[in-house]
Order: sequence, then structure tokens, then C-alpha cells
Amino acid sequence: MAQRRQHRRAVRTGTPYTEALDAFDERVRLITPDQWDSPTPCADWSVRDLVNHLTGEQLWVPELLMGATIAEVGGRFDGDVLGADPVAAWADAATAAREAWAVPGATELTVHLSFADVSGQYYLDQLTTDLVIHTWDLAEGIGRRTRLPAGLVDFALGEITGYGDLSGSGLFDPPLPVADDAGPQTRLLALTGRRDGG
Repeated sequence: MAQRRQHRRAVRTGTPYTEALDAFDERVRLITPDQWDSPTPCADWSVRDLVNHLTGEQLWVPELLMGATIAEVGGRFDGDVLGADPVAAWADAATAAREAWAVPGATELTVHLSFADVSGQYYLDQLTTDLVIHTWDLAEGIGRRTRLPAGLVDFALGEITGYGDLSGSGLFDPPLPVADDAGPQTRLLALTGRRDGG
């Protein structure tokens, strides 16, 4: 996800990380063998590439929460981390990340990200938002258009509005226009250059 301006971040509690993990996990388990190479709304990413990205993000969690720097982890999680059993690889990474975040005080730790040292809470919020957006991407990629849980949408929408210029990050297409009465999911997706067809 793009770097966020921390001074614009509102205080929030109850980050729905486990709910976001569960939502993505549910879609991973719906992938059929012939869908792993299917395209997704993420430019140049297949379904497998997308799941690989989210799996890699979860693999980083235990390391970063233990105080490791990007340099210390190095290229350990570069490239393909799914292997011959992508669903199992995802599940194992998600379980390890979930357990790491369950340690008391995890959100109060200092985490060394590529662009800055941030709080564990900041990192958790960023991961959660990425999971929410990519859950929709995965659902689209496997032909299961979805309405994301309202709580996840509301959380991610609140986070996204606190980021800087997303299109300038190179991670997202420019925002799309939406109707004044557009719902939260449509507005969330439009902010990241996605058209909600669900």
C-alpha cells in the first residue's frame, strides 16, 4: 500500500484484521484449479500473483513484529512463496501472521518498513486495508462479484482517505468519478481506480 501521511490518521480502535484475513481466505478457498492464471483487476497480476502478494505480506508480519529490518529479512520472501500448494501456503502464512498480531502489545511496537519506522498499529491498519481491497480483486478474478462486509468497507474507506496521492504511488490507477449517492464500496473502489460492478 502507499505511504500514508501519519498526521492525518484519525485515532481508531478495533482494526478488523482477522475479519479481513477471513474474507480473503474465503475467496482463496473458492479458487478452482483452472483459475490460478486468470487475470484480476490488478494490472499484470493473475489470481496466483495476487494470492502470492498477500501471502508474502503475511509472511513478513512475524519478522517485522520481532524487530527485523527490511535489510535483515532480505529477499527471503521475494518471488513465488506459494509453491505446489498455494492454498496451504496462504493458510500457513495467515495463521502465523494472526498469531503474531495476537501477542499483547504488538500494535505498540515500532515496525521498520521500507519508507519509515512506524507503529505496529499503523502497520496493522495498512495490512488490513490491503486485504480488503484485494479481497474484492480476487473475487472479481474468479468470477464471484461480491459485496464486501460493511465493517471492512467502512474501515478501508476511512484509511484510504488518509493516504496521499494513490495514483502517484504507482500502485493504483487514478481515482474514478462516482455518483454523489454512491455507496461506500463503490466509493472505496473508485478511490483506488476500480469500477464496482458488484
